[in-house]
Amino acid sequence: MSGWTRGRRYCPGVHRMKGRAGLPTALGCAVVLVLAAAACGGGADTAHVPEPDHLGDGSLGTVEVEPGDAVQIRSLNTITGDVAYLGIPNQRGVELAVADFGPVHGFDVDLGTRYDDLCSSDGAQAAAQQIVADEDVIAVIGPSCSTAAVAASPLITAAGMVLFAPSNTSPTLTSDLAGNPGLNHSVGYYRTSNNGLYVGETMARFAYQGLGLATAAAIHDGDPYSRSIAQAFADSFERLGGTVTGLVAINKEDTDMVPVLTEVATGNPEALFFPIFQPAGDFLTDQAPGVAGLEETILLTDAALLNDGFMSLPQSAGVYFSGPDLRFGATSNQSTGKTPQTLLDAYGEIYGEPPSAPYWAHAYDATTLLLEAIAAASSVEDGTLIVDRAGVREYLDSVSGYGGIIGTISCDDFGDCGSQKTTVIHHLDPEDIEASLANIVFEFAPA
Repeated sequence: MSGWTRGRRYCPGVHRMKGRAGLPTALGCAVVLVLAAAACGGGADTAHVPEPDHLGDGSLGTVEVEPGDAVQIRSLNTITGDVAYLGIPNQRGVELAVADFGPVHGFDVDLGTRYDDLCSSDGAQAAAQQIVADEDVIAVIGPSCSTAAVAASPLITAAGMVLFAPSNTSPTLTSDLAGNPGLNHSVGYYRTSNNGLYVGETMARFAYQGLGLATAAAIHDGDPYSRSIAQAFADSFERLGGTVTGLVAINKEDTDMVPVLTEVATGNPEALFFPIFQPAGDFLTDQAPGVAGLEETILLTDAALLNDGFMSLPQSAGVYFSGPDLRFGATSNQSTGKTPQTLLDAYGEIYGEPPSAPYWAHAYDATTLLLEAIAAASSVEDGTLIVDRAGVREYLDSVSGYGGIIGTISCDDFGDCGSQKTTVIHHLDPEDIEASLANIVFEFAPA
């Protein structure tokens, strides 16, 4: 059963059967009701057993929305500081989705305060504490950065809320893709962005198979996102047969990268992979070619720098970027009917500029999926909307085959919901960013 059931009645017993060789929905509901009746001493007569009209068992509590009030969700993204280029398009994607989706069972949806995670642990924790203090909030879209998610996720999910992230990629937040939860996994956390293990593997495959390189080094800044992606690259590169000559860390605040780059140069790597944010990425890219031994080293990075601000810098020319597949093509969001082009047109008209980073569509799809989940987990009683918090998670846990702007969305047992297809682009001209975004030189999708 996919997520496309808004406005219908629900059969929770069947809804949980995703992945099983199950029964048709109608028959499945009948079997569930028979079993329920038998368990209550009612035999096989189901005539007096009411069919549940929403998902959830009440185990996480409920939220009541009185007549005239609105359903409360929140946006938590990086909207100030050096990484605002990532969070602002995410927040705007949320706003567009809420407007396009419309009311839930006749109740408007309110985003309230747009919270800022500052792409930091402290910022995310402070914002999360404010959010969970409001018991009317059902769920949160965000945060932008994995570091922020590590801090915010335990607080938000422990309050029974859902945290749905559009641009976190650290595998520690979901799983190792081998059935084991990540170090920072919280039940109730979901994301439409891809798992960083695939990001690292894609760039390793490109370097080893696409470019034919035998040696590479990696630099990270020590946070959960950067460290895990760099490690995934190193592990994959070695597994393919390459040699990793160094895996070293910088401080986010560093401006002089020469000491670290000099250390890296001792290994004579043919490529250097650095999944880090601005402004550190600006300095590293500018200074690397001037370090003896790195003059011809190929520079590789990922979606953290896949933004207009970095790509317009002269030193960004020639860099290879890994990131989510942005060739949305003929997709559409099945909840709203919007296509990539209609959304981009609306984005430009409302905000006066195109998105500055790649995850705006991931935020849009995450929001519509969340609103579908709230609709599926709620019912109206005497004019009051009652939302079952456990039902929201139940819906998201069972999503399979939902049509989004980013493609087909299915959620696994650890909250990875997005398309895992990753591409590599070669950036050639800082004055023609659109051409570079279309200059895809490699792609990888897990089997």
